Amino acid sequence: MGLRLSQDDFAREIRAAGDRAGLPNDANKRLVQRWEAGAITSPRPAYARALEMVTGLPIESLGFASVPQARVSADGQGGHDLDPAGAIAPPTPGPTSRPAPQGNYSGVWLSRYEYFSSGRDGTFTGLHYVVLLQHGDRLTVRSLPGSADSTLTMDLAVEGNVVTGTWSEQTATGSYYRGARYFGAIQLLAEPTGRRLVGKWVGFGKDMDVNSGPWELIFQDASTTKATLATYDRPPESE
Repeated sequence: MGLRLSQDDFAREIRAAGDRAGLPNDANKRLVQRWEAGAITSPRPAYARALEMVTGLPIESLGFASVPQARVSADGQGGHDLDPAGAIAPPTPGPTSRPAPQGNYSGVWLSRYEYFSSGRDGTFTGLHYVVLLQHGDRLTVRSLPGSADSTLTMDLAVEGNVVTGTWSEQTATGSYYRGARYFGAIQLLAEPTGRRLVGKWVGFGKDMDVNSGPWELIFQDASTTKATLATYDRPPESE
């Protein structure tokens, strides 16, 4: 309901997320119905990861029990196998391997960006509390619904202390922007403490011009439990 998707649409998004992650699945409407009815309390790892990618929330916050953290790794013969007993096998280094992410960024963060509104002839600040989930070198970001009247999402990749990806914001129909959707690219640098990501966004404005501005994510809490998310499901205080 929060994503405004039918059960068929949600199943389609789960399949697409699995394909993007390299973990194909066969999600369908019936499976979604079983999840919602509580008939399945602990989805398989491939489904759990896709659920987190689509919703932007940790699996425990969706009403499921914790899921064994099984991973798929290269089998050395051109294919991929599931690691036995949920163990995570270290990847074999290669000439095209990316550096391992420094630390884990999962948790609740405060998102703050600035933009210029030509219609209002002024600079404004956008604030959201967001849930950031890390899977290897991929980061998914989704705003908590009560933290702002718009929905913010990001799809990011980590390489060393550089975070690069795309952002999208769906404004509320009753806001100044009347339900418009904005999107663009973003690049951030992680401070050595791992508690702050700072960089810039770019996106299209009027008359096909490209705008940009500062953006930062400030760490708030490493927990992603339902109770923690409820604490931050409110508008951030402006400084």
